[in-house]
Amino acid sequence: MKYRKLGHTDIDVSLIGLGTMTWGEQNSEAQAHEQLDYALAHGVNLVDTAEMYPVPPKAETYGRTETFIGTWLAKTKRRQDIVLASKIAGPVRDPKRPGHIREGKTFHDRKNLTAALDASLKRLQTDYLDLYQLHWPDRTTMTFGQAVYPWVKDDHTVPIAETLSVLQDFVRQGKIRHVGVSNETPWGVARFLKHAEVDHLPRIVSIQNPYNLLNRTFEMGLSEFSHHDGVGLLAYSPLGMGMLTGKYENGARPAGARLSLFTRFTRYSNPQAEAATQEYVALARQHGLTPTQLALAWVNQRPFVTSNLIGATNLAQLKENIESVDVTLPDSVLAAIDAIHARQPNPAP
Repeated sequence: MKYRKLGHTDIDVSLIGLGTMTWGEQNSEAQAHEQLDYALAHGVNLVDTAEMYPVPPKAETYGRTETFIGTWLAKTKRRQDIVLASKIAGPVRDPKRPGHIREGKTFHDRKNLTAALDASLKRLQTDYLDLYQLHWPDRTTMTFGQAVYPWVKDDHTVPIAETLSVLQDFVRQGKIRHVGVSNETPWGVARFLKHAEVDHLPRIVSIQNPYNLLNRTFEMGLSEFSHHDGVGLLAYSPLGMGMLTGKYENGARPAGARLSLFTRFTRYSNPQAEAATQEYVALARQHGLTPTQLALAWVNQRPFVTSNLIGATNLAQLKENIESVDVTLPDSVLAAIDAIHARQPNPAP
């Protein structure tokens, strides 16, 4: 395994991070524990979860993923061996999204942050988190596949300085070590960094955004913050919800796969994304790689990536994902990837 620093902290995190959002929906508790055992045995130390998991989010499974991790921690006593990250949900402003978490009014204020963190710690059976992240912004902005800024004036948003002030109290109390954001924009990152500097509040050490061959929007406005300010990317959906594995080629829907089970996940399956995927899959096979190896190795080699958050529903997938750290793409393959990107830029933003 390879390791990179988490922002400007002294924490080393594995280049492959263990995503957990299928645990409690597509994976049982026993399978979750099996994945944790396997991942740690192969050098993975970053475990990422969220109060909202598993997905698709629904009231009857809310918090189940954290609960599974908590029972593993209680059983193995290996809390010191992992870098544990979780997230608080943001407010639900879209009526189509489920509002079962604190009645959908999950603002990033003291009341909600305290309730969310304390509940997560209880489910996880730990007294602290290494990284606590804001799952999506408190304001309406471009998240979860919105390609155009919505230009909405919200009735209520919590000021970023107020949120950071509460998180600062958590740091002082020893409940969290560091703070991160997720599904955030360049404007948002700039504001978080400004308040940290001007108001002497906690500095964000990471940003967890989607990043893959079908969605390279991180490069356009956020990668500079990684370069100059140490806000490292925790890249989620590195396989584009499985599209980039090639298993959905020609409209295939394998039994048990996410896109076969849940029709709501369409972000990476539009015609443009499917066309680009065909090219990436063909490129991988041309060079003797699996499509998964190509997609993950490419993310691993990006200089602004702190950790590549993979997700697996079985050990065979987990093994291939972790072994991507041993694959180095030559310049000729990287150039071919950029050529495909030039023809089909960000088909699934």
